[in-house]
Amino acid sequence: MIENNKLLKQLVINTSPKEDHQIIVSNNKPEFNTIFNPSLQLDKDKQYEVALVDLETYYSFPNISKHNNTFAYEITHTNKSGIIEIPIGSYEFNGLNKEIARQLKMNGDEDAFKLIANHNTFKSILEIQPGYAVEFNNRNSLKSVLGFTKDRYPSGFHESENIVNILAINSIFIHINIINGSIVNGSQEPVVYSFFPKVSPGYKIIQKPVNPIYLPVAINTIRDFHVKITDQNHKLLDLRGEEITIRFHLRQK
Repeated sequence: MIENNKLLKQLVINTSPKEDHQIIVSNNKPEFNTIFNPSLQLDKDKQYEVALVDLETYYSFPNISKHNNTFAYEITHTNKSGIIEIPIGSYEFNGLNKEIARQLKMNGDEDAFKLIANHNTFKSILEIQPGYAVEFNNRNSLKSVLGFTKDRYPSGFHESENIVNILAINSIFIHINIINGSIVNGSQEPVVYSFFPKVSPGYKIIQKPVNPIYLPVAINTIRDFHVKITDQNHKLLDLRGEEITIRFHLRQK
């Protein structure tokens, strides 16, 4: 009889509807806190898990910032210099090349040099005309972005020593404060999801995991929901004021 009662109790547990919640948060900052009012109380005798099921924002985070946005050159026969300052934004190589060419034309130096992508070696090429030199000796130059290592390049043909490093972000991590079970580079981190945008800069990101990965919820009472969005180096993502909306599914196991 006792055994039958245990089986019936287990049957009731297995067939009864399981608790689940949809949690939607939205903000224009890469780190924010949402207060639950009232707090979400989970049954301490049950286990719960959560997954990211939907994320929407715009690819606005810049790869060109005030730390890497200048391109200086010298007009050697006059000892004069010119400088190009790239507006902060998200650029692909072609977009960056067009902006440099546009500003060279404005300076009256449109034929000074050409920047070319080598699609076979993933390096960049500078074709510098006689009478000009390119200088990368300032801290916020485009040198590392374009793959160059020297401070000065005279007239002639120069291929960058390193590959182009125009994509500073390799992965975007979504952290939330209610989970455990995620390990990043050997350390426990509350990362519920990671991805890289499938669209080009300026386009809308709509990220919907085909098979959401559920991670165990580490607390019984959810009073707040802390979200942090970083790159692979734990640096907060610069959303540049764009709204990000994320939907999570919390469910009983």
